[in-house]
Amino acid sequence: MFTRTVEVTPKSGKARELASTINEKVLPILKKQAGFVDETLLVSDTEPNQILALSFWNSKEDAERYQREQYPAIHEMVRHLLEAEPVIRTFNVDSSTTHRIAAGKAA
Repeated sequence: MFTRTVEVTPKSGKARELASTINEKVLPILKKQAGFVDETLLVSDTEPNQILALSFWNSKEDAERYQREQYPAIHEMVRHLLEAEPVIRTFNVDSSTTHRIAAGKAA
């Protein structure tokens, strides 16, 4: 399993609107992508303008296809709510109790 993290800094006072946009408009697009497994959206309780989105994918190739084919349109959809460009990082999932992956056994 593979994950993409997207760290975003919304404009002041726009965190709730950004989170709603992700849940209402972005998540339906993600659910239609080949290899998409799950999305977790984290809104900081100490830094109100910090949001971290974690998407889980069956493979690195699935995540890369999404990055190429869908992410540019999604970025345009939320750009007006952002203070700065998102920071994207990728990871192999080493373990997950939710996805039943044992340490070192990720696909």
